[in-house]
Amino acid sequence: MFDRHAGGENAILVHIEFHDSHNAEDKNEFVELVVSAGLQIKDIVGGSRSSPHPRYFIGTGKADEIALLVKEKQADVVLFNHRLSPAQERNLESLVECRVIDRTGLILDIFAQRAQTHEGKLQVELAQLNHLSTRLVRGWTHLERQKGGIGLRGPGETQLETDRRLLRERIKSIKGRLARVEKQREQSRRSRKRGKLPTIALVGYTNAGKSTLFNYITQAGVYAADQLFATLDPTHRKIQLVAGQDAILSDTVGFIRHLPHDLVAAFKATLQESRQADILLHIVDASDERREDNIEQVNEVLEAIGAADIKTIEVFNKIDRIEHLKARMEPLSSDSVERVWCSAKTGEGLELLKQTVCHLLQIRWLYLKLELSPQDLNFRSEFFRLNVVESEESLENGHIILNIKINENDWRHICRKSEGKIESCIIEN
Repeated sequence: MFDRHAGGENAILVHIEFHDSHNAEDKNEFVELVVSAGLQIKDIVGGSRSSPHPRYFIGTGKADEIALLVKEKQADVVLFNHRLSPAQERNLESLVECRVIDRTGLILDIFAQRAQTHEGKLQVELAQLNHLSTRLVRGWTHLERQKGGIGLRGPGETQLETDRRLLRERIKSIKGRLARVEKQREQSRRSRKRGKLPTIALVGYTNAGKSTLFNYITQAGVYAADQLFATLDPTHRKIQLVAGQDAILSDTVGFIRHLPHDLVAAFKATLQESRQADILLHIVDASDERREDNIEQVNEVLEAIGAADIKTIEVFNKIDRIEHLKARMEPLSSDSVERVWCSAKTGEGLELLKQTVCHLLQIRWLYLKLELSPQDLNFRSEFFRLNVVESEESLENGHIILNIKINENDWRHICRKSEGKIESCIIEN
């Protein structure tokens, strides 16, 4: 049921222009996705609608046109640059007599091809199962309740009910395994914190050049290609920013507009790497005409995973593709964002990027002296858990004095948890 089809399939693409942003998608990006999936594009069907048709998503006339085109081009699959309901997929498949896959199914297929690690494969399978659970009826509409007779009496379930039960059991099993993986990741993050190493995470729209930049800085040799979702599995490397200042650099999965919710949920452990970082390097393809829209899409995902408050450097990559554009740094109006123009391919501007990272790291450590009462001792355990206590002194009245060196993100998190109470304990900073 979950085997991926080999590449080289003949595909008909369907892209409909809508006036509202909820259904609007980018045609060029759709073509890039299809090429990344290894499909052969036989034709592209266009059109415009004010709203999706409830039966076919497109109008009946356009659906008949696609059915004729499938026979004429001998297509194996019809791909929609939109999210289809299970009923719309079934209706279209009955009409065109070949597989119909929507945008979400296409992205899942690419993820299945790219996943290399055990964790990545589990995450993709979870997303596939969640997506498939609403579409199970498609293959079993011809089955009634199991037949009676010798050798044919079943447990009283329809085939559909059996499949749904098996799916639920498999989803539960995968979630349990991913929970253990997330626990292991959390232990790794704590180890890095104990080592006082700041973490820098690369985020950005897919194919913006994150892995190329990661390879240039770390010489890691991770897979990098000019295609969407070349990287799925996060990679970590220790790097030296300047003498005496090391850091952990993390390469993460790329984002895309209207990223399926199933994928966001499945890749929760991976996306946590971004949320726990000290600095985000938001990689942007400077040569892409859609770059401002792409920035907005990435910021929406960062907001959704709780990483919007982290200090960010917008890295406008691929300046080697733009004539007369030189490397430079420019501070932005936002207190938490700076921008660097560079090229991960040629290395131009990367020294400037390192300097900007070092500058942000220097102002991200807070040196605080706190006086905690016996009622505040739960904060003491939290500070020791984070390994930020440099010295401790007990007073005669039962209070304790803590000298801490704490990451600004961790301090803000504790302040939010205490609803501002911990800030009243500061006696020196």
